[in-house]
Amino acid sequence: MSLYATFRTKSTFSKYAKIGSRSGLTGAQAAQLMLNKHGVSGVRIERSGGFLTDHYDPREKALRLSEDVYSSQSLSAIGVACHEAGHAMQDAHGYAMLNLRTALVPATNFSSTFAYIVMIAGFFLQMAGLILIGVGLFTVGVVFSLITLPVEWDASRRARIAIDEAGMLSPEESRHASKVLNAAFLTYVAAAVTSLLTLVYYLFRLGVLGGGDE
Repeated sequence: MSLYATFRTKSTFSKYAKIGSRSGLTGAQAAQLMLNKHGVSGVRIERSGGFLTDHYDPREKALRLSEDVYSSQSLSAIGVACHEAGHAMQDAHGYAMLNLRTALVPATNFSSTFAYIVMIAGFFLQMAGLILIGVGLFTVGVVFSLITLPVEWDASRRARIAIDEAGMLSPEESRHASKVLNAAFLTYVAAAVTSLLTLVYYLFRLGVLGGGDE
């Protein structure tokens, strides 16, 4: 499922990256226009390296766009840039789920580093308590993945509305940009489902859900 989601995102982005918008806006310009239209100030729009590394950093109030998005006039670039601008809008308007996700970042980074180490040590030493601690750490990442879903969906919703309100794209172009956003959202769904099913597996191994140590 994760492989399919990744393939779908990359292939959809690549397809519409070849189609320029009639407005001639670049991704960076579209994001700035969206922020200006909604009264969001104090956000820096910066270039970042890599492919589809686009993200919004609420701590530094920085919207970072990959080169394929920042300076491109394609439908993919405008869709992705406006999605990230949607996160900046969430931050400016105090969107609760974004604040919760941001607050969980330190704990998630810690748990993702040590969860598997603790669980492997527990299985190796046959210490159920140690495995349970590892599972508890892993659960933090699962919660983070689940919280990410409404955050990403809402950012895309804001992007679609802003694109239509500002007239950045024609109705047909807007539908194509939405396909890019939908494909990207699928990767978050796949990540959440994968982490949730992995957690269920470990709970079965511990016997919490009736599995046992077979």
